[in-house]
Amino acid sequence: RTNTGETMAWSESVDAVLANKEGLAAFRTFLKSEFSEENVEFWLACEDFKKTKSSTKIASKAQKIYSDFIQADAPKEINIDFHTKNNISQNISDPTLSCFDAAQGSIYSLMAKDSFPRFLRSEVYKELVKKHQDRNHKRWLPFL
Repeated sequence: RTNTGETMAWSESVDAVLANKEGLAAFRTFLKSEFSEENVEFWLACEDFKKTKSSTKIASKAQKIYSDFIQADAPKEINIDFHTKNNISQNISDPTLSCFDAAQGSIYSLMAKDSFPRFLRSEVYKELVKKHQDRNHKRWLPFL
């Protein structure tokens, strides 16, 4: 269960939001409203990919990330520079656990500098803070 302090801490960093289940859900909802949820989906896919142990899974997961987010006309194509995209395309046949790091870094920066400040001003975030304040208030004032 998230407390008000945690909800407020989300305003300090995109990491705090990404690390919290409820915060992540709210951020996703917000990104969906801006038609940019592919950014957080890509970031999460990369986080999962980096934990992969089996070499056969590394190859298949890398291919899935590539076809979902990187290749031209991918269903959830992310907005990364040509150099980064080209580099991944050239190395996708023999992927390493760090093959998406540059792209993930770009997308993280984009979310942190662009989407995140708008998220903090959004109704989605304000409602979440209000919900936690109300829940906290009721906990301390059970006689009301």
